[in-house]
Amino acid sequence: MSIKWISSRDNPDFRHLAALANDGRTRRIMAETLLDGAHLVEEALAAGLSLGIVAVTEASLPHWSGRVGGVPMLVLPEALLRHLSPVATPSGVVASLRVPLPADSRAAGDVLLLEDIQDPGNMGALLRTAAAAGVRQVWLSRGCAEAWSPKALRGGQGAQFRLQIREGEDLVTEITQLAIPVYAAALDAPRSLYDLNLGQPAAFAFGNEGAGLSAHLRAVTTGFKIPMPGGTESLNVAAACAITLFERVRQRQAM
Repeated sequence: MSIKWISSRDNPDFRHLAALANDGRTRRIMAETLLDGAHLVEEALAAGLSLGIVAVTEASLPHWSGRVGGVPMLVLPEALLRHLSPVATPSGVVASLRVPLPADSRAAGDVLLLEDIQDPGNMGALLRTAAAAGVRQVWLSRGCAEAWSPKALRGGQGAQFRLQIREGEDLVTEITQLAIPVYAAALDAPRSLYDLNLGQPAAFAFGNEGAGLSAHLRAVTTGFKIPMPGGTESLNVAAACAITLFERVRQRQAM
């Protein structure tokens, strides 16, 4: 294992990590991302993923030097690490990770379909909900925020490592090839979520935070609404997804 002690932002490895932290274009070109914090690094290691570069503070070096095998390590002053980690209290470690490629197989079980989700925090919460509910396949439209951005990874808390995530999908085309029901959350749908029979594999579609689902996607799905007796106009998309996927869990456990 190589360990470099650096103190300058001009170091090429530091600049690479900074680009992964701040530039979506760099992440896409390099097919890499930045794991920010001890929890995400631990989750990636537990999932058997290979890290690229690990950057730590001097105080956290003894803990991580024995955990990351032969991965190159940078030891940074705390001030430099704060440039890579935007959280209020950095945990002393960040790491680069090559984004895992999804398996070639298509849906053999439940699928979460996300159309034009813009907020990375919402994206992370949606992925975390899918993983918690046992949905393993998530397909994202071309207009979605990055599933593997540092902010989405923080929101997902490691969920990305347990999912098969496909980005840049033409959801309408993909839906027409599915052999399972496809349900879509829509405020004006005539049917309630609680009227659906969710005992068998299905796909669940959720749309943009403001605009909801596109007309094209609604045309190839079965709409449902979540009853809101409190009179609230709508739910946050991550909350709506959680209610839906765990209604699916409830129904299957009751069978």
